[in-house]
This record gives sequence, C-alpha cells and structure tokens, in this order.
Amino acid sequence: MIEEEAEPEPRENAKIIGISGGIGSGKSTVSKFIEEAGFPVYYSDIRAKTIVNDDAELRERIKKLLGENAYDENGFYNRRYIGEIIFKDEQLRLQLNALIHPAVKVNFIKWVSEQKSDFVFKETALLFELKLNESCYKSILVTADDNCRLKRVMDRDQKTYREVEAIMSQQMPEKDKIKFADFVIYNNQTLEDLEVETRRVLEEIIAL
Repeated sequence: MIEEEAEPEPRENAKIIGISGGIGSGKSTVSKFIEEAGFPVYYSDIRAKTIVNDDAELRERIKKLLGENAYDENGFYNRRYIGEIIFKDEQLRLQLNALIHPAVKVNFIKWVSEQKSDFVFKETALLFELKLNESCYKSILVTADDNCRLKRVMDRDQKTYREVEAIMSQQMPEKDKIKFADFVIYNNQTLEDLEVETRRVLEEIIAL
C-alpha cells in the first residue's frame, strides 16, 4: 500500500504577505515591483495553471466534475471551455475551486519551505473571498477606480465593455476588500507612482 505524501511543513518564522486585487487593478505589476525589491513572490494563478496539468489525481477529479472535454485533445486543461461553463454556473465554479485550491495550498507551503527570506509574498485573486488573508501576517490590496480597471482590461485583453463589466460583477466589491486589507495601494496614476507607493508599503511592512 502506497502511503499518501504528507503536506510539507511551512518554513518557521516566515511572514506571509498576501497580495490581491480585482481584474485590472495592477496586482501583478505590484508583485513584480516587490520581486525587484528582492522578495520572493508566489503567483497562485500561474501556479494553478501548471498544477491542473501536472497533478494526475487532480486531472481525474476535474474530468469527473466537468467531463472529458475539461482537457483538450492534447491533454491540456481546456481553459476556454471550462471558463464558459463555470461562468454560467456558480455552484460548479465553487466545486471546481474546492478541487484546485487545496492542491495550490500544498504547492505553496512547499514553496515557502524552500525560501530563505523572512518575508514571502503570495499573489492571489481570491485572497479575501476565500479568507486566505486570515492565515497571512499582513495583506495588501491593489485597487483602482472601476473606469481605470475597465479600460485597462479592454485594452489588454481586447474585451468589450460588457464582457469586462460581467467579470467585475462576479468579484467581491472593492469597498468590501478594503475593509479586510491591512494595506491598500491605489493604482489610479502612473506606473512610476505605483512603484513609489509599493515601496512605501514594503517599508512599512518590514518596519513592523
């Protein structure tokens, strides 16, 4: 009988800082600035894209939930097909998240155990929705006015106003996220302003 692999232990004393923000907020840009400042950043969404393809057990669970078409003819996670299904079915979306997020959690804890920094950062879109901020030392919310976010996503992804608006309507309102965040970075100005604000928040966190 093959024993199940135990979850790795988190690195002792590492302080986990959560980073989040709605679509078009600029959370990935803030995360890059933090990396450039010398701190490790775990990109949950990017990691998840790899895990759904590499984790054989997870693949089978996803197929059982969503059918064989959840993976394309080349055996890769069929993001467009799945996106269309779960966009229309909230219950199905929650069930899919319940499969993927535990696998990402195990991967994250292993990653933390490999880091040498006293501060590690975790970028995740659902930090507050899944209450992951409760297991973080501190949390950072990157936010911007709705009009700014809409325009950024329309320009970046070539989506229509209504398409972006529909995505935003499914996310937790910014005003609610602000209540939960320890630090808020407003991204309504220039890239230079965003970098300055990011470094200011970093200095505050390190000084705590």
